[in-house]
Amino acid sequence: MTSFRRSLVLLCSSVLVLPLFATVADAVPASGRSARASAGPQDDHVKAAEAAVMWQRIAVRTIWTETSPLPAPPVGSMYLTFTSLAVHDAASEAQRRGRVAATAAVATAAHDVLWEYFPASRTNLDADLTATMARVPDGKKADAGAAIGAAAADAMIASRVGDGRFDLSRVYSKEPGVGVWQPGPGAPTTGGGMALAWLGFLKPVVDVAPVALDGHDPLTSPAYAADYIEVADLGSTTSTTRTPEQTAIAQFFNTPTVSAAYRLAVCDVLDGEPMGLLPTTRMFARMDAAVLTSFIQTFRLKFDVGFWRPYQAIAGAASDGNPATTPQTEWTPLVTNPSYSDYTSGHAAATGSWVEVVRQTLGDDTALVLRIGSQARPYANLTALEHDTLHARIWGGLHFRDAMDDGYYLAHTTADRVMAAIH
Repeated sequence: MTSFRRSLVLLCSSVLVLPLFATVADAVPASGRSARASAGPQDDHVKAAEAAVMWQRIAVRTIWTETSPLPAPPVGSMYLTFTSLAVHDAASEAQRRGRVAATAAVATAAHDVLWEYFPASRTNLDADLTATMARVPDGKKADAGAAIGAAAADAMIASRVGDGRFDLSRVYSKEPGVGVWQPGPGAPTTGGGMALAWLGFLKPVVDVAPVALDGHDPLTSPAYAADYIEVADLGSTTSTTRTPEQTAIAQFFNTPTVSAAYRLAVCDVLDGEPMGLLPTTRMFARMDAAVLTSFIQTFRLKFDVGFWRPYQAIAGAASDGNPATTPQTEWTPLVTNPSYSDYTSGHAAATGSWVEVVRQTLGDDTALVLRIGSQARPYANLTALEHDTLHARIWGGLHFRDAMDDGYYLAHTTADRVMAAIH
């Protein structure tokens, strides 16, 4: 690992690349569209920022294309967070030394973090780093940048030793009862049948306060009954109320690689309207740290609260004490439910945090195209996207609306706090 990093610049010494810019300014961007407008084609940061975006694409490929079995969305997001934070640390240090150092730093930081956690991709990652370094002039600045990137990666990796990842001692053990989620057929044999039980106890990546929530609606409340009737009607495999478009949306946003689609959509936007280096790496660091922080609190709630999912609630409605709910013993959700509880929504945690950082950085009117395989879903603005992602979990029969609403509140508030903490 170390020998590869140290020899890489020597390997590139025979490559002649014309230097484009010598210095990089350290400016914090204005919010919204003006942040992009301020970074014109001659901005010193832009070329290093291009490398930062390119390595985001490489991270997506490494995590979601080259890894088998495919990681659960929170696990993929966790490693993406480690990468983005190391890259931003490297960029913050290297940008004062100019474009060459900054490019070498962000590439090396991303490479080294991914190289550590994805050994099956090491050959490809080494080739990617060699290709990036071949595009910058060899010399002291490249060496200095590579050293900065390596140090940032090493610090991130060291900080995550013993962080609670995949800790099998975390076991869900809530006693069965009305309103209490219990593992069903096909549940994992670890974690008390709860998938990712360890995630709620993961060491934070940023020090922000958890978000206060009011908890799920009481079983006997009118609000619970309204949510129950909505998901029972719209979320079943045999629903006659759900439209074909709603069905397609529910299935699209249940794809395991939707997190990759989110990331690549932002990369596409930055390809067309680039920002400077620090605005770029800062946005990705904030985005990913907010997502992971939201995931951690969400899975702790799933572990501690353990509220039943709609398919369990609809089968057991005779015992919920609510006269407005009626059991349906043959009811099945459109989308297969993961093995953890309803409250709050992990999908809301990821999507809401990601959207809110993009919204506050680029503006709500940012147009995105989400692509998964041969499918593409364009959105004219982020509010429209959130409308679909929230309702997708109801139309798919995965969540009550309360879990979605509280999940988005948690995610948006967490994003605000993370953005204030990461500079």
